[in-house]
Amino acid sequence: MKTNAARALDALGIRYELREYAADPADLAAETVAQKIGLPPQQVFKTLVVRGDRNGVSLAVVPGDSELDEKALARLSGDRRVEMVPLKEVQPLTGYIRGGVTALAAKRGFPVYIDETAELFDLISISAGVRGAQILLAPSDYIRAVDATIGAIAKPKNPAANQRT
Repeated sequence: MKTNAARALDALGIRYELREYAADPADLAAETVAQKIGLPPQQVFKTLVVRGDRNGVSLAVVPGDSELDEKALARLSGDRRVEMVPLKEVQPLTGYIRGGVTALAAKRGFPVYIDETAELFDLISISAGVRGAQILLAPSDYIRAVDATIGAIAKPKNPAANQRT
């Protein structure tokens, strides 16, 4: 399966591995995806669509075992505050559905912010742009491909909260 995200990497000459898995629309959690593709959750990065009060829509890429630290992202992006966009806006903004959002070949070129822990690994996993497929690549290649800004934007998950992944 070739996705637009994979084609974007091909065009940039970036090496990657496409890894497919059986997606369950009822369980799109990054931890589940990590288990299915055989990587630890901290190496599987999820892409979240957020809106800042000053700079508008951007994409936040955080490890699967974490959640977005909205205050940290606001500081990094120059916003006073950021919040997740409503789910109904995700596809019209990015061209991707929940569970398949990626910064690669998105509908528009939004600013991308990635958690600094990505640089700890030789290989990270990101969505290939569809449910049931992940792209494994070097973090430096991903950062270059999406022109990401790196920063500490993740925090441990709050087990009491109902998390959207």
